[in-house]
Parts: sequence; structure tokens; C-alpha cells
Amino acid sequence: MKIAYFDCFSGASGDMILGALIDTGFSQEKLNEELKKLNLDNYELGSKKVLRSAITGTKFDVSIKEDITHNEHHSKRTLKDISGLISKSTLSESVKRDSIRIFENLANAEAKVHNTLPEEVHFHEVGAIDSIVDIVGAVIAFDSLKIENIYYSPIRTGTGFVKCHHGQFPIPAPATIELLKGHHVTGTNIQRELTTPTGAAILTTLGVNVEMCPEIILQQVGYGAGSHEIPQIPNLLRVMIGETITIYEQDEVWMVETNIDDMPGEHFGYLLEKILDAGALDGYITPVQMKKSRPGTLISIIVDDENLSKVERIMFEQSTTFGIRKYRASRKKLHRKQIDIETEYGMIKVKIGMLNGSIKNITPEHESCRKVAEERGIPLKQIYNTAMSAAQSIKEPS
Repeated sequence: MKIAYFDCFSGASGDMILGALIDTGFSQEKLNEELKKLNLDNYELGSKKVLRSAITGTKFDVSIKEDITHNEHHSKRTLKDISGLISKSTLSESVKRDSIRIFENLANAEAKVHNTLPEEVHFHEVGAIDSIVDIVGAVIAFDSLKIENIYYSPIRTGTGFVKCHHGQFPIPAPATIELLKGHHVTGTNIQRELTTPTGAAILTTLGVNVEMCPEIILQQVGYGAGSHEIPQIPNLLRVMIGETITIYEQDEVWMVETNIDDMPGEHFGYLLEKILDAGALDGYITPVQMKKSRPGTLISIIVDDENLSKVERIMFEQSTTFGIRKYRASRKKLHRKQIDIETEYGMIKVKIGMLNGSIKNITPEHESCRKVAEERGIPLKQIYNTAMSAAQSIKEPS
């Protein structure tokens, strides 16, 4: 599987993403050719090699022709305008779909910030041509380079203020922060807008936020340059492209833990049920020896970004803990799918784990087996064994 990993040590913007991809060898001529399918004019593309802190990168630029900057009709485009422009183009369906998804997420973030509806958001930056080129161009590059998965590191942000259509906005811009909710963000004291709404929208829509680069055979490296030199750090976005060594699915989750030594044992089962009902992926309880030789219980919960706050609240409300600890954990997983298989007792759900297209594990779903066992008055283990026997006939995909 071919992946791209963005190392955001100096943030990310749309032009830096495209610059980095061009720096790996993606053809600007190909980009020009594909962007013409949008029937969008009054702009020119350019790229050049520059130095940032003595490291060479590619600076990508979109130059807007002067007459458009005074044209009110072009200076405001809605989400509907941009989606229509993309939909009517002759770009591939996958490029259209991903480009519109990015703009929808960007519009949702802007709408939240300005207390309006996404369809009423206006993209003011010179008729949104910069954003259209950056977003659609990045999707074209990913498609042309045959990137299957996109990953990105914790994102660094600057501080200070940036001038925009609505006046002075704090850095990071409110729309940027809205897009980065649920992701690992690192603030700095650098007086620059390191991460822009466009850069955040591209990465958070198409990519997965991870703590480090996945295991790959590294094939290409590119650097996209920002507009200015920054004394503290190289103002560059690095992309690494390569093939994964083994095709695992992978993601990152939160491990949330606490040690308890003063709660009745029967309360632990109730606590775990509440936590799992709140969306936790898994939870388990381990006996431990605590300080002063007191026996205690370690509660460990695996949860995703979306349900983290709910799990934390339940742990404080439903247990006697005075504090919790949490940390990010990387997971590698077999590709999973659930199918129904026919048995002599009826249909039973079975979970299949696959690696590189080959079946590695087969497990009947407990609740499905339990339901059949209760309905028919047959021992659960008999239903389970029957389902396992029937599952052996499942053929691996060709």
C-alpha cells in the first residue's frame, strides 16, 4: 500500500502541501493540465526551488491576475458555487468527491465560527481561487501519485494575529482551530500563521493524525516551502512517500487508566458497562499492588478521540478515583469484516480478520451466538462450535 506521511514540524498550508508533492516529483505540467478541467481562469501557477534554514524546498505559488481582484462577482463564492464548479468539471469522480468533502469541512468550520450556515459561508480570498487551486490541486496530486492512505504528524501552530477579510484574527485562525479539534496540536511562540485553514482542511479530511511515521519502505521525500524565513525553525512541510511493509490497518487511540483501592467490587462491572455504552472500544480490569502494599484495581480503557471526553466524565462520576492518566497508543489491526453464515440453527454473524487479502482469524460473534442459543434452548458452546465449522467454508477473496 502506498502512503504519504506529512511531517508538520512547521505547520501546514495548502501551498506547502502542493509544494511538497511537487518536490517529490509530481509534475506541475500534469497539475496545470488537470486544473484546466475546472474551467477556472485568471490565475497562473508557479513553483521554484528556495532555501529555508539552508534546506532546499519547493515554493508553490498561485498568481491572480489583477483585473479579478476588483471584480466583486469573483471575490465571493459560496460552497454551492465551488461544489458546482467542481462537479461540472471533467475531473475524475474520486478527485471531485474528495475536493468537495474538503470544502464542505472547511465551510462547516467557518460556519461554526461565524454562527451561520455552511451554505451561507463566503470564501473571500480573491474569489477563493487560491483555495480551489490548493485543495483540488492537492487531491489531483494524491490521485496521480496513487497515494492510498495519508497520515500526518502532530501539527504545530503559531501565535499572534493575522489580517483577513473580517479584520484581525488570532493565530491560529478560529476556523483552523475548529478543524483541528480532536487532533494532536502543539502550540509555539512563533509569530506566524504556521497552519492555515486550507492546510488543516486538507489533512484532517483526507488523512489520519499519528504520532510517528508508519513503517514504510521510503521511496520519495519532498519539502514544501512557506512564504517566509522563520529564525526558530525551517519553514517547510516535509512529505515522505513509500510502501507499507505489511498491509495492516492502523490507527491511534487513547489509553485511559486509573488505580482504585476503595471501591466495592460489584461497582466495577457497572462502571465498565457505562464506559462501553459511552462508546469506548474496550475496557479491562487488572488486580494490582499499590503503595503501602494495598491491593487495588487498575481500570484500563481504550477509546477514540470522539468519545474520550464522555469516558473521562463517566470515570469521575461513577468511580471513586481522584484522577486519571491518558496517553496515545498506536494500533495495528487485521482488516475486519462481518458476514452472516448459514448454519443448521439459522444465520449467525461471524467476524473475519484478513492480512494481505488472506484470512487469518475467524470468530463467531458472541451476541449472535447467544441470541440463537437462548431462542433454541441449546448450549452456547454448541452454537459457537457449529458456527466455527460452518465458517471454515468461507473462501478467501481472489
